[in-house]
Amino acid sequence: MTRYVAVIGGSEATPVEMTIAETLGRLIADEGWILVCGGLGGVMEAAARGCGEREGTTIGILPGDDRRHANPHVSFSIPTGMGEARNALVARAADIVIAVGGEFGTLSEIAFALKMGKPVIGIGTWSLGVEDRPDPIIRAETPEDAITWIQDRA
Repeated sequence: MTRYVAVIGGSEATPVEMTIAETLGRLIADEGWILVCGGLGGVMEAAARGCGEREGTTIGILPGDDRRHANPHVSFSIPTGMGEARNALVARAADIVIAVGGEFGTLSEIAFALKMGKPVIGIGTWSLGVEDRPDPIIRAETPEDAITWIQDRA
């Protein structure tokens, strides 16, 4: 069965986050997995670019209703017209979510994925430990660590 792996993060990202996302995209394509993202810029575009470099497939789930707004590296764009509510669809479409950096939109996607019982791997992203509850996000230092975690649970 083909895995669908979402890479989520800010539409504005640091150069380090962009490099991490692009590497993730390449590694996801190398595994033959499908990349799911929000289809726009920043981390989403970097991951899609990396995936495309290795002739992988990227599904972009767009907040607007015009598929032409997808970044040029998306293989298949799905315009939802749902605005930020599309974040729930990104989480639902994925088997596993990898969060790279991110702002509040990324936080919402993390929360949706966790609520849906999906693993979330974080690289330099939010921490959700509160009081006596441990942080539910699986921590990875590098893109390769994240991919290895997924491979080990195949």
